[in-house]
Amino acid sequence: MKNIFFCLTLTFLLFSCNKTKTTSKELNNTPTNEFAIIIHGGAGTILKKNMTPEKEAAYKAKLEEAVRTGYEILKNGGSSGDAVVKTIQVMEESPLFNAGKGAVFTHEETNELDASFMDGKTLNAGAVAGVKDIKSPIEAARTVMTNSDHVMLSGAGASQFAKEQGLEIVDPSYFYTENRFKSLQRIKDKEKTELDHDDKKAAFYDTDIKNSKYGTVGCVALDKEGNITAGTSTGGMTNKRWGRIGDSPIIGSGTYANNNTCGVSSTGWGEYFIRTQVAYDISAQMEYQQKTLKEATKDVIQNKLTKLGGTGGVVALDKNGNMSFEFNTAGMYRASMNDKGDLIIKIYND
Repeated sequence: MKNIFFCLTLTFLLFSCNKTKTTSKELNNTPTNEFAIIIHGGAGTILKKNMTPEKEAAYKAKLEEAVRTGYEILKNGGSSGDAVVKTIQVMEESPLFNAGKGAVFTHEETNELDASFMDGKTLNAGAVAGVKDIKSPIEAARTVMTNSDHVMLSGAGASQFAKEQGLEIVDPSYFYTENRFKSLQRIKDKEKTELDHDDKKAAFYDTDIKNSKYGTVGCVALDKEGNITAGTSTGGMTNKRWGRIGDSPIIGSGTYANNNTCGVSSTGWGEYFIRTQVAYDISAQMEYQQKTLKEATKDVIQNKLTKLGGTGGVVALDKNGNMSFEFNTAGMYRASMNDKGDLIIKIYND
């Protein structure tokens, strides 16, 4: 009788132990939100002391408009792809951000726009680079994915494709904004470029100049079907030359999405994001090292990127609706909403 009791007790203990281990291992598979959306409007030396109350209110209002646009699509059963495009278009059409209407100027005093889009269900993706007359680069990036055999189109070829697809084409003057143009002139006057990442140098006396490279916009969304989509759109770096292209249109650097792990949109010093494949690395750490979203984003931004001297941040969203804002700069324009309608809008590192 004692032997039977001992065996039963041992079996119960082993079962309980295995159950505990399984529960711990599967914590990352517990849904947090049925759907969710997270966005950024750029990261950089964004300090409250340099921000007027009026400008801060304008940024927060536009961030809220953008994130609510995507939230309503998701709430009503729409796709994460539609949510990402419509949300980013709100920011592309605002002069507050370095994307679309608010794009910065190249050395030649033109606007060259980049964008990328990725579907986490199929791992299909599309991107455009160096375009000058497509009103919505993010829409063009998605169209490259859906209506072509390619992933990235650039320059005049991308514009020709957009025209053939019936996308809205505008005169390049549409992207002109006075403050961005003046920022370029101030850099030229000082014979500096934004590749001088030395805070002590004269080219950075102006906060608009210093942070214009960080105004990239991005969005990641999870819909009710469990599909993750990520997108990023930018005007690039002020005073860029020779057709310079940053990380934003590069899949794995500026944008990445995989239904099995997460979606990521990046903003920052693009050359470093390209070298470290920031967006994909976050997904890879989750897939191969079983890290949580927070653990992966923190390691990539605060450890790997920072050690190399790169600056910027990401917004990320995993398959269970967990969200992460991670950046190593003084601030990042950011917002999110979950399936409960909880709204977060922040600018500074707080």
